[in-house]
Amino acid sequence: MTKKLRKAVLPVAGLGTRFLPATKATAKEMLPVVDKPLIQYAVDEARAAGIEQFCLVTGHGKTAIVEYFDVAYELEHRLRERNKTEELATLAATHSEPGSITSVRQQVPLGLGHAIWCARAFIGDDPFAILLPDDLILADEPCLAQLAAGYYETGGNIVAVTEVPREHTNRYGILKVGRDDGRLVEVTGLVEKPAPKDAPSNLSIIGRYILMPEVIKHLSLMQRGAGGEVQLTDGMAKLIGQQPFHGLRYKGRRFDCGDKVGFLEAQIAFALKRPDLADAVRDFLRNYA
Repeated sequence: MTKKLRKAVLPVAGLGTRFLPATKATAKEMLPVVDKPLIQYAVDEARAAGIEQFCLVTGHGKTAIVEYFDVAYELEHRLRERNKTEELATLAATHSEPGSITSVRQQVPLGLGHAIWCARAFIGDDPFAILLPDDLILADEPCLAQLAAGYYETGGNIVAVTEVPREHTNRYGILKVGRDDGRLVEVTGLVEKPAPKDAPSNLSIIGRYILMPEVIKHLSLMQRGAGGEVQLTDGMAKLIGQQPFHGLRYKGRRFDCGDKVGFLEAQIAFALKRPDLADAVRDFLRNYA
């Protein structure tokens, strides 16, 4: 029987150097797209997929992310005094159930695989999702909900995938594929950031995963891969052949918000989806045509 997916790990320890000086004193995950920080989009997406428990893998200077999901008593008291009901409703979305959000510290930047290993006590023996907040996805059905449906269908590891230009394969984890029905892809191998000439396909993993807890056993070996880091891709590769492993071609549009251009494009795309903003945004965009 497929175990219910209830847990998610969100690695948020990165320094955000590509957004300096803005990230000198602010976590990059707290940068807003329109009026919500990136971390809120990730948590909302996870909740829509049935996630109930969250682990934030943080680093130095990231305490504001944890505090963001706490209750701001003084602020909310003042809003109530002023009858600011709309603002109070907006803040309610940032609240979390008591005990539903925990954090662990990644003291040294040894890679994504190491960050996930840091959450091993939280993961325990349960399947878990991973969401990278830098990957912001605009979709009618939240990306992780699509992935969760695939998980319950296949009963094993599953990652969100998209096609990338072959010349860009050295930026991503790339799949070696078996059976492919156009939606679900059987994963027969994984390679982290291969040179274009060595890439087994152009299907890239994006920042959404559902993994079985056995991956922790492989990550705990602390074997260094590409870039001298503990790569999550290498740990996942050890599960292939031992457990079901698939890629899902999700429906939606991904924005790389770790990149300045991607972040700016996300601002426009998400604003145009807002009924209260779309017309005004289209009007000012005409000034730059």
